Formats: sequence, C-alpha cells, structure tokens
Amino acid sequence: MSSLSRELVFLILQFLDEEKFKETVHKLEQESGFFFNMKYFEEEVQGGNWEEVERYLSGFTKVDDNRYSMKIFFEIRKQKYLEALDKQDRAKAVEILVKDLKVFSSFNEELFKEITQLLTLDNFRENEQLSKYGDTKSARTIMLVELKKLIEANPLFRDKLQFPSLKTSRLRTLINQSLNWQHQLCKNPRPNPDIKTLFVDHSCGAQPNGARAPSPATNPLMATIPKGGGFPPLGAHGPPFQAAPAPVATALAGWMANATPAPHPAVSAGPIGLSAPANPAALLKRPRTPPNAPLGDYQSADSDHILKRARTIGQSGDEVSYTGPNLPQGLYSQDDLPKIVARTLNQGSPVKSMDFHPLQQTILLVGTHVGEIGVWEVGSQERLAHRNFKVWDLGSCSASMQAAVLKDPLVSVNRVVWSPDGSLFGVAYSKHIVHIYSFHVGNDLRQHLEIDAHVGGVNDLAFSHPNKQLCIITCGDDKTIKVWDAVTGARQYTFEGHEAPVYSVCPHYKENIQFIFSTAVDGKIKAWLYDLMGSRVDYDAPGQWCTTMAYSADGTRLFSCGTSKERESFLVEWNESEGAIKRTYQGFCKRSLDIVQFDTTKNRFLAAGDEYLIKFWDMDNTTMLTTVDADGGLASTPRLRFNKEGSLLAVSTSDNGIKILVNADGLRLLRTFDNRTFDAARVPSDTKVSVVTQMASVSTPGPQTVGGSDRVASTVSMAGLNGVDSRSVGDKVRVAEDSVDKNKNWKLTEIIEPAQCRSLRLSDNLPTSKISRLIYTNSGVAILALASNAVHKLWKWQRNDRNASGKATASIPPQLWQPASGILMTNDISDTNPEDAVPCFALSKNDSYVMSASGGKVSLFNMMTFKTMTTFMAPPPPATFLAFHPQDNNIIAIGMEDSTIQIYNVRVDEVKSKLKGHQKRVTGLAFSHVLNVLVSSGADAQLCVWGTDGWERLRNKFLQLPAGRSPPQAETRVQFHQDQIHFLVVHETQIAIYEANKLECLKQWIPAESLSAPISHATYSCDSQLIYASFFDGAVGVFHAGSLRLRCRISPSSYLSSNVSSGVYPLVIAAHPSEPNQFALGLSDGSVHVLEPLESEGKWGTGPPAENGLASNASTVLTTGTSGLEQAPR
Repeated sequence: MSSLSRELVFLILQFLDEEKFKETVHKLEQESGFFFNMKYFEEEVQGGNWEEVERYLSGFTKVDDNRYSMKIFFEIRKQKYLEALDKQDRAKAVEILVKDLKVFSSFNEELFKEITQLLTLDNFRENEQLSKYGDTKSARTIMLVELKKLIEANPLFRDKLQFPSLKTSRLRTLINQSLNWQHQLCKNPRPNPDIKTLFVDHSCGAQPNGARAPSPATNPLMATIPKGGGFPPLGAHGPPFQAAPAPVATALAGWMANATPAPHPAVSAGPIGLSAPANPAALLKRPRTPPNAPLGDYQSADSDHILKRARTIGQSGDEVSYTGPNLPQGLYSQDDLPKIVARTLNQGSPVKSMDFHPLQQTILLVGTHVGEIGVWEVGSQERLAHRNFKVWDLGSCSASMQAAVLKDPLVSVNRVVWSPDGSLFGVAYSKHIVHIYSFHVGNDLRQHLEIDAHVGGVNDLAFSHPNKQLCIITCGDDKTIKVWDAVTGARQYTFEGHEAPVYSVCPHYKENIQFIFSTAVDGKIKAWLYDLMGSRVDYDAPGQWCTTMAYSADGTRLFSCGTSKERESFLVEWNESEGAIKRTYQGFCKRSLDIVQFDTTKNRFLAAGDEYLIKFWDMDNTTMLTTVDADGGLASTPRLRFNKEGSLLAVSTSDNGIKILVNADGLRLLRTFDNRTFDAARVPSDTKVSVVTQMASVSTPGPQTVGGSDRVASTVSMAGLNGVDSRSVGDKVRVAEDSVDKNKNWKLTEIIEPAQCRSLRLSDNLPTSKISRLIYTNSGVAILALASNAVHKLWKWQRNDRNASGKATASIPPQLWQPASGILMTNDISDTNPEDAVPCFALSKNDSYVMSASGGKVSLFNMMTFKTMTTFMAPPPPATFLAFHPQDNNIIAIGMEDSTIQIYNVRVDEVKSKLKGHQKRVTGLAFSHVLNVLVSSGADAQLCVWGTDGWERLRNKFLQLPAGRSPPQAETRVQFHQDQIHFLVVHETQIAIYEANKLECLKQWIPAESLSAPISHATYSCDSQLIYASFFDGAVGVFHAGSLRLRCRISPSSYLSSNVSSGVYPLVIAAHPSEPNQFALGLSDGSVHVLEPLESEGKWGTGPPAENGLASNASTVLTTGTSGLEQAPR
C-alpha cells in the first residue's frame, strides 16, 4: 500500500471516530494494522475481554513474530489461565492450557509442565512465584504496565502507537477542496452550485481542458469550503507531487536485542514464566523460531510497509505510467542469466576481487593476488589503466606499516569497489593500506587518498552516504571497523566490539536509517549505527567463519554467503525483522576448495562460484537453478561480479584471466565494440604501453594520470615502493613509433549514403511545425516532441515478435500515439505568438507527467490521458527552461525570460527562492545530486553555479567565445556527465567540458574544417561516452566525450530524402536513455528522425588513437589556469 493510501486510512479512522462508529473504528485499526489504540486495548484488558484482546492484537503481530510478541501473548494467556483457576473453573483452565498455552511448550517444555502442575493445587498462590498474586483487578493492572512496556519496545509497533496530528474533519476538508477544484474546472460555473452527490464528478456544464473557474464554489452539504485559488490539491486524483512519508525507524529493530525505546530501557523480551508481572522469573532464556515450523517470514501484516524504503514520486504506486520494457519478476527465465562467454581478458595474475562501474556498464575494475589493479573496457578487451602496489608516501605511514612492508614486500588486493557515482574507487590491501583513486572523463585515473587504515590486513572496503556525505568504510585484522571522510581521508568513527578480525562490511540504509553490518572470522554478525553506542546486533553466521553479506539491488532482501573452517559453504537469506535465517539454498559441494564468493542480480537471481562452476539460484527457491562452466577453465572457486543491469557477469579463470559471460542484452551491449572497419589499426591490450604511465612511475607521489597498461611481474618488489621502473628506454621509443603509425592509419568515419546507417523518419499526420524540443521517455519506449505551435507529439514503440524489448529503434516504425478522446497536449499560449516563444519542457522520472510551456502558462499534462492537470506561472515573464529537482519532484527550477530563476514548490504553489545573476534569459538548467548544486546558463553566455541547500550563488563565469563570434541571444545549454561532477556546455560557437566545483573549462571544441557550421544542439549519449552534436547545415558530429575528438561525421544526405529542401536542419538532438549509439533529431521542417549505426558496425566510427597518451586535436583547446570569475565580453 502506498503512503497516500495509508494516510487515507487514517483520515477514514478520524471520520469514523468523529461519527461515533466505535466498533468500525477498532475493526479498521485491527485490519489495517496502521494504528494501535492503546486506550482501547487497556479497556479491553481491564474488562477481561480476552478474545477481543487477542483478535485486536492479531492485526499487528502474531505469537511467533519475535520475543516481545511471544511474551505479550504469554502474559495475556497466563492471566486468563490464572483467572480461571481463581474461579475454580477447572474445565475452562484445562481448555486454556490446551488451546492457548501449549504453543509455548515447544520453546520451554519445563515451563509448560510447571503451568500444568498448577491444576493440582487448591490455590495457585501456593506456588512460590505466584504467592504475591492479588485480586483479579490489581493483577490486570500490574500486567497492563508490563504489556505496555513490551508493546512500546516491540519493533512491530514502532510508529503505530501515535495517531497522526490532524485538523478536525480533515477528510471533509479534502472533499470540499476536491469539489472546489471540480467547480473551478466548470466552463460556466454557477455562483451557488447545488451538489447532491459525491458518487460522480461535479459539473455545471462542459469541462474544458485545464480551464480555471473565476471564483471558488460553496457546498452546503459538506460544510464550509476552504477558499480556492493557488495550486489546487490533487490528492484524490493521483497527483504527480506527493509528500515523502516520514521515516520509520524500524530497519534494524528485529535484529537489535538491545534496541528498546528510551522510556523503557529495562523491559525484557526474553524470559516468560509463571511469576506475577512485577517479579518476572527467568524460566526461558531466549525464545527462538519454533524448530518444527517451516522456514518462513514471521512478519506482521504491516511489515511489508516497514521493510520498504520511503518512495519518492518517481516510484509511487499511485502514479500512472504506460508499460515500459521492464518485466515483472515472475516473467524472468533462465535466458536472463548471462551464460554465454563473449570476451576473455588476460589479467596476468590471480584475480582476487572485481567490480563493474555503476554507470559505464562495460568498465571492470580488477584487483589481484600480487597487489596490482586494472581498469578494463571489457567490450574492446582493452586495459584502460593499470597500477602495481606502491606506497605513495611511506614516510607518513605508521612504523608498524613500514616494518610490515620492509619485512615482506608481497602485498595482495583484498577488495576493489567503485563509489556509487563511479567517480572514485577504493582498493583494500593485505597490509594496512587503503588507496582511493579518482576516475573521470576520458578514463582519467588519479591518486586521491592513501589511508593507513588498520594494523594488519584491510579485509574489506565499501562506500556509504551517512548524513549525505560520502564516506569510506573499512575493516581489518585489528578487529575494528572504521569510517573515513571520502574527501579529506579524516577518520570519523571507529567501531570496536568484535573479538576476531573483521572479514567484511555491508553498509545499507532503510527509511533514512543508515547502518553497517559487519562479519568477523569467528562467525559473529554485528550491526552499527553511525554513533559510538556500540553494536546493535550479535548473531552467528552459518559456518561461523568467513562470511560476506549483500542486499538485493532494490535493498529489500538480505543475503549472506560464507564458508566454514571445514570448507562447508552456506548461502542464506535473512529475515530482517527477526534476525533469523529465512531460507538456506542447496547445491554446494561438501567441501569447497576456497572461500565462496557470491553476487545478486535483477532482484531475482543469486550466483556463487564453486567446484569450477558458476551456480545460480532463484531467490525464492532453495533448489539450485542451473550451473555454467563457461567453456571450462574456471578457478576452483571463481571470483564473480554482475554489472548493474545483470547483462554481464565477470568470472575469474584458473589461468589468471577473466571471462565475460553475457545474456542477450549483454551481447547487444558488447556488439557496439565490434567495429569491422578499423580492426587493422587496433593493437592487443596487453602490448599497449603509455608514455604517460612510464613517466608517472618515476615521478614523485601526487596526482597521476594513467594512459595505458603494461605487463606486470608475478610479485611486487621493493623497487615498486620506491617508484623505480625497470622498463628500458627502448620500450618508450617503440611506443612513440607505434603512436605515429596508428595516427597515419586512422581515418575519420564519414556517413554519407543512407545505406551506411539505419535511419527512420517517424510518421506524422498532425500539422507540421518545427520541432523545438525533443526527448526520449525514461523507459526508452517512446519519443516526445514539442513543436513550435505549442503541440506535443508522442511516438510509442510496441513490444512484439520483431521488437521483444519494446524499446525505440530505427528498425521498426512506432505509432503516433493519442488517447481515445483524441485530444492533443497543447500548451497555453496566452496572447503570445508561439512561434516567437522559447518552448521548454521537463518529464517526470516515471514518464507519467510532463511539465511544459510555450510562452504562456506552465502546463502539467498527464501522459496517459493527455489531459491538462493544472496550469500555473502566468506570464509575464514567460518560462524559458524547466528542470525537476533530482530528489524532490515537488521542487522545480524555472528559468525565466527576465533572466531570473524561480525555485518553485508545486505542492504548495509557492516560489521558495528567486535567483538573480544572469543578464539575459535563462536557457539551460542542470542539477547535480552528488555536488548538491544547480548549474544555469543563459543567453548572456554566462554559467552560474548555485548551492541547492540555501540557493546562494557559489561562482559564475562567462564562456570563452572565439574572437568576433559572439552572436546575440544565442542559447547556451548545460548537461551533467554521469559522474555528476563534469558537465557539457553547448553554444553555437562551441561545445565544452567544465568541472563544476571550480567552474573550470577542461576542454573546448570550436567548429572547423568538416564541421564548420554553427552548432544547433548537442547532448551526451546515455553512458556519457559520446557527444552527439547537430549543426545548422544538417550535419551531425559524433565526438568522444573524454577528449572532444571527432570520431564520425554524418551527412544530412544519409538521413534526408532527396526531395527535402536543402535548408532543413536539426534544431534539437536527443539520446536514447539506454542505447548509447541511438539518437533522434528534431528538424526545422517538423519531422523527427531516429538514427542508429548499422548492426554490422555496432557503433559510430572509431576515435583516433591518443598521441603519446594525450588526446589532441587541431580544433580542441585545452584550457588551464583560467580565472574562476571573468568579466562579461563587451
């Protein structure tokens, strides 16, 4: 149930209570499980209505949910039993003993026997533990005190004991507001409408699309109606803007034995016994899951809501969205598993750890047993970067670290892992050290941090975001877990409590509660919050030795895999609400040859390396699904790692290599690297050596750029620590000669004829007008265009035998889609000429809504019905650019014609901030959720960076325009790279790459030679590896995003028919959200074209090789040392 539906239940509860439907109120409380009415519960207990007491409790918990619940039910049933004995009703007592209390015998048989023996006593007070039992009323009162403590301490009752603070008659108020809104939509609203029913929408006549009533309505049937106006509340009509539900702090509750609320720190959930509540006897040490019960998830009816993260608008179940390519879980099959060997990489030493880049799906990070790390492009089988282990600054390391390295220079990599945005990666070594590298545009690898982290080995490493700050988490042989600032390397926390070396860490968050799981080599699992309060969990992992833990991709399911000292391996799923094993997966051999590694994918499958095989399981089935031997040659317990989409699987081999397994999607992904026109110039990756790497290896420690790779020795010597490189000068000379030869062989790819690419003009029977804005839907199954006449057009591809994914393609024509009503999404144009306006639009994350403007009011459209949900922001000034806040779809940044930027909260219809800094209209906006900034661009050729916390301007800079080429009112666009640190700047005189922190121009390309016309538009490909740029002469250029080097030129003759006017050119260009080599063009004649390379080619040309490890181009300007603040050009 969504958060809004949950809130609706509370509104109904308030309404029922106000209307005195007492029985119905408590029935709904119990059935929904959202609010536990402690007052009602106390009344029923005091009245001895035991059947109703247990019925009411059943809506929130069951006997075997957890130890708190068990004791609650035991105390109630024990009191009922004692009262029957006190009344000398032996038959009733026997019935209670058999029906209600026997369930506890499976936990403590001695306890049940002692309870049974009370039947033999004339007065149960003869039992020493019950000697202080008073009368019935006082016993119930004492028990209630204990029950209240248990309920408040029980994690299943968290946030269910307080009713939300609501204004009186809130549901009536919302209905009145809805009627008011409906009345405002009436074409001819009556002054005093007579509303007699709520069963159908109110109407005073025909309802136009989005019109507003001149005055609010009143409704005598529903009491006073709040004044209309502003942004109407949309709660009853599936709004696109919802308040995020409050966090529910229950993520670790079931695991935490000591996580009782502060008001009752002494409450015990463990012992249940015969004693009176005021003096509990410890007859049961620790309730546990019944041994004869089937493995299952012992959770309350509401636990499904508790365990799910608070969802944002883009994920809300209340929003409407049309079908995308994602299949429901039940439709997954074994064909979705990557089982086909498509690539083989020669690492050269035994692989210890691997991790795919979180954004660039084909980049693989590898760490080995001899201390080397490598970054591979698995598609081209090219090693992009390589490092041997070397202490960057030995003098600053601890004495124990220096002694350890000097005693034994052999060091292995224990773990490599990317940061969440892929801009950093960490390496944990077997001796003390953690290295953090930065990885940016153009495969730029630089030293970032060296941390002397632990005494002994650093066994695991992970990244996390507590308090919205990127941190590094490490664990080691010194039995500690440490948290470090990822920017400065400063230590923030040290967690102590393990009694053995800590083997692994697993940071996670649920409902804004950040925590870390850790496992030690004695098999203990502990959990830590980011404080100094100690471990919240102390459990035993299966096998009680080396164990790793991981969540499913959606964060809702927790798994662990480990191997015992006897080499028996275990793969299990945990029941988080209880801290118990939910299911154990079968299929491992009796004696594994090494510690087994595992991984998860698609929220559906598990994989582990064992017996020279990859073994797969369905998460919901303990029986092994299938095995793959990858054509043989795997390591005995192969290391393995899925990429984010689950289309690629990297596995280690026995000959120090890596095999890349693919499914159908992975095969298509790698096909983009199979270029057949340039094989002669490609050199095997293991023979490429960069001069930059050669020079860096003998330089002093500091930021270094890796340009290539080389063969590595089988061991790490002390020479590596001192920065000495044993390679000869002759090698360097050969590299330079190879570079010259490759540049001579390289030739720019020219697409001139239609037969050289796949292109598709989208059919269109609507009036033609030039395409002003163009975008793919986030699901990749449709294209949305906004024409200069203020009309939107939506083309949708259908899933069928020819197009199994249903995604956009140039091979199959889509349908120009319209709802059954036949209406068009048409922007408000007020009194303006739409052809003279600056159109803009922004699409919601789940493709349900589009916000758009064409010189008039900003309109909000439903993408399913094309209906106008509302309009706002009437000109003047008109909106010229729209951008949703990446973390809150209620917040929109709106660039205006008057050069201001308005930060607008749609939910409350209020401008929160007004940003001033540009001199002409705003033409571009882009958010970075990593840096928490907004970058804006304007027709004044100025860039501004604004902090999103206080909306203050942090820095600004004017573009470096070529001399004599500063056209007035030219649009400047901005778009962030996937790393959310660099961004693309597009102006008709240039495309450029900027770094947002310093607002420094790193690279710039100016039209010249084969592409000399002004630039009309440009955009990153979905993986940020390419830049597509369109030009006023109709040409399209495909650039390498890292170096801005042109790799392919597409002539208009390749996609335009011969009868099209020569003056037609692309105004806008859009990149497919998941196919990096597909883009669409919106043309000045009103047509839209989709372009892809030939299937035989797979990609748009091949970039020229780097010269001496550095990208260069006659028309590429590398800018350095520019001032952070420049004066406007005069």
